[in-house]
Formats: sequence, structure tokens, C-alpha cells
Amino acid sequence: MNIIKAHNLACPIDGNQLEFHEKQLTCENGHAFDIARQGYVNLLPVQHKRSKQPGDSKEMVLARTQFLNSGLYEPIANKLADIVFAQIKDEKETCLMDAGCGEGYYFDFVFNALKDKEGSSDLSFIGLDISKPAIVESAKRNKQITWIVGTNRQPPVEPASVDIILCVFGFQSFEGFNKILKPGGKIILIEPGPDHLKELREIIYSKVKKTEPPDLSSAQEMGFSIVDVQPLQFKTGIINNEKINNLLLMTPHLYRATKAGKEAAGDLRELDLTVDIVFRVLEKK
Repeated sequence: MNIIKAHNLACPIDGNQLEFHEKQLTCENGHAFDIARQGYVNLLPVQHKRSKQPGDSKEMVLARTQFLNSGLYEPIANKLADIVFAQIKDEKETCLMDAGCGEGYYFDFVFNALKDKEGSSDLSFIGLDISKPAIVESAKRNKQITWIVGTNRQPPVEPASVDIILCVFGFQSFEGFNKILKPGGKIILIEPGPDHLKELREIIYSKVKKTEPPDLSSAQEMGFSIVDVQPLQFKTGIINNEKINNLLLMTPHLYRATKAGKEAAGDLRELDLTVDIVFRVLEKK
């Protein structure tokens, strides 16, 4: 498959198409956005922010980078790449976007899996995250992916120009996704299953609830249909204290756990964890 540069970015101020001009992206109304030396572009206007520094902090991004680079979650990345490949049609051009790409591990993995596949499709890749530290880290992984700071609620991408959206443990905005997806476009959701990290949760919480993946009725009311559901379960094997702390720091459990729970997790020398994931594919009618 052939890799091409994404050409469907939109100005976050007026929605007009953005074009590359040397070290900037500009629209016809003169709005200009500098391409950072690391290779990403910030398309998150101040008026779209809900806090001064939205998204993951540098500390969380570093923890996630170290944990994912260890390869413990590679089975998730492998299955994701297979599911993405199954959704690609033999068309002239396919645009993929990772909505909430974090530090870029999964999207870079998918990119490398697809680029070596046989096929005549031209593929473009857009990695989007609201966290600037996350996008800075993403840009270090892969210079052929277009990395942008932006929000899933108002993605700075032209309407009906994306074929496949990935949302890996991310914030879902079906209204924002619906706007930029082509008719027949797909959303691939990766979410925790009921037993995900149950051994860690049993340590940091006094009572552990088995939570099912989020309800998708709002997406279905919007016109999306669920076309595939695939579970994935595996054990990490024994992981050490450093990996346990990185895992805690990179998940929402950091904010939900009590002080005593976090201290108990921090004192662990080792742990064998259950990974329980659900992949769901939605199609836009």
C-alpha cells in the first residue's frame, strides 16, 4: 500500500481547507498555524480548550510510553491492525484517523503493519489528541503520520473526508466523528472489558465492580450500526513494580483510587494481570 500525506485538514477557526506552505498550514482567509520543529501542528484554538493544559500531562505520557514500549500490550496492537486491515476497501485513497492517539504507540503500530501489505490503496494517517505533550511524543515515533493537537468534539478535519476512525481507550464524540466520516465510514472502538486489570483493581479499591463497555445507543440513534464485536483476553505474566506504577499512572484509576489504594499498589513488587479488551466496529449509514 502507498503512504501519502493527509490533505483534508480544516482550519479550526472557519472550517476552510488548510494547505501546507513551507513551515505553516494556512487557509484562504489567512489563518496560519506553524508546524513545530518536531513535526506536529497545533490546531486547538484557545476557545476550544476547557482548561489551560487539557489532556494527559507529561508525566502520564512518559509513563504510558514506557509501559507500551515494553510490548506488554502488543497483542492489542496486533488485533487492532488486523481489524483495521479488514475494513480497508480496495479504493484509490483511504484516510485513517486515530482520535485520541496519545503518545502514538497504537497508530504507529497500525501504520507499520499496513504499509507492507499488498494493495493499490493510497493511505493517509492523521493522529489527533488534545494533549500537546502526547502529540510531541507521537511525533518522535513516525514522521509520515500527520500529528495534530485538537479535540474530538471539533476535529479540525474536512467534513466527510475520513474513512476509518480509531478510538483506543479514548474519549468518544460521535457527533464530531459523524461530521468527518464518509458515508459507509467505520469507527473502531477499543475499550476495557469487565475483567480488565482486575488484579490491580482488587488492590486499589475496597469494592470492585465489573463494568461493561459503554452503551452505544446514542451512536445508533445518530445512524451508526454495530457491524462487528471481538473480545480479547490475555495475561501479562509477572510485571515488576516500575511497570505497575506506570500502568497506574497512565489509567483513570490514578484519579479514582483512594490514597490508601494507590499506596498499596505502589508497594507491590510484582503482579500478574488480566487484560480484557472489547473491539467494536461501527458503520456510518
